[in-house]
Amino acid sequence: MDDKIAVIGGGPAGMIAAGTAGLRNKNVSLFDKNNKLGKKLFITGKGRCNITNDSDIETLLQNVIVNNKFLYSAFYTFSNYDIINLLKKYGVKTKVERGNRVFPESDKSSDVINALKKYLIDNNVKIMLNKDIKNIKLNKSGKFNIFFNNDSFETFDKIILATGGMSYKQTGSSGDGYKYAKTLGHSIVKPKPALVPCEVKEAWVKDLQGLSLKNVSISAYNKSSKIFEDFGEMLFTHFGISGPIALTMSNYINKYVHDKIEIYIDLKPSLSEDKLEKRIIRDFEKYSRKQFKNSLNDLLPSKLIPVIIKLSSIDGDKFVHQITKNERRKLIEILKSLKLTFEKFRPLNEAIITSGGISTNEINPSTMESKIVKGLFFAGEIIDVDALTGGFNLQIAYSTGYLAGLNC
Repeated sequence: MDDKIAVIGGGPAGMIAAGTAGLRNKNVSLFDKNNKLGKKLFITGKGRCNITNDSDIETLLQNVIVNNKFLYSAFYTFSNYDIINLLKKYGVKTKVERGNRVFPESDKSSDVINALKKYLIDNNVKIMLNKDIKNIKLNKSGKFNIFFNNDSFETFDKIILATGGMSYKQTGSSGDGYKYAKTLGHSIVKPKPALVPCEVKEAWVKDLQGLSLKNVSISAYNKSSKIFEDFGEMLFTHFGISGPIALTMSNYINKYVHDKIEIYIDLKPSLSEDKLEKRIIRDFEKYSRKQFKNSLNDLLPSKLIPVIIKLSSIDGDKFVHQITKNERRKLIEILKSLKLTFEKFRPLNEAIITSGGISTNEINPSTMESKIVKGLFFAGEIIDVDALTGGFNLQIAYSTGYLAGLNC
């Protein structure tokens, strides 16, 4: 047996790192504070586990929003197809869905976790659960003393920190890794929520709680400058907006959160203003003897109609044939640019991932080893890299975990 290695964190990054180090005949112990491995992995993809994304490496990198250049070596060394093949070896067949998202055929995240466990067992990794670590210190001989909460300690030649971020604390992501790294001399980029719902100032969103809209467009502006635009599905909540395109937007606007951010929803992105006006005129002709409040059912979900009427300032009891051209133009304006004012993100614990973490300037991108402390490695969400939804963040975990396990 070679060096004695400690991997701290039993998520996807930690499991790949430990298994890969074990494959190299290292003496590996994997520590996790939970009573089972892969606790956060279990809930990803709504319990189905969006394993990775079936795209080329350049596309993977384009979907990393923060510090994507840092991941070139990691993604090319252990790619999306490498994780698919590894899981296949352990009996997990995969399928590709919308947006090139890769899922297990079984739709069970537990199958992915069990496959990674087999990878650990096959490579003689000692799995140490319910291990709460109090501190890590470098001793005089350049080795690492890991102190546990019962005041015992164990010494290791090298350590891989794969403790995750600070989102979903119920899964064990409490930011402990930042504390250990800071004690060892590392800088921490302030953790912020990413892929997180947004709160808005407009009170009327409460009336739309639970309303899901498909095929809409969202754009965000900072001081009249467009900083984001995307098309897809969103959800109104009691506090603001969520759903795929709102979560994606959060990753782009979190660097502007101290400025005023305005969000515009195009409810009919497939129609130009002129085409939308013709459509409305046809509907108005069809319902000319009805009141305005009863004329929009062909155009909008019923829950949205009272809000649109109120924002348009058109009297809902007014008969359609009495609506003026200017009133019609006001209605079109609202449908094409329903305005919301960003107030804040939901708490970090509600975020899918954490933005921030160990500064990439202090990590060797080819090995994941610390540039500050020899023998200290990092993997996964603890590093200041984050990506959009679609399997990209999990790919970061596997790829950085593999590099750390390969080089420790």
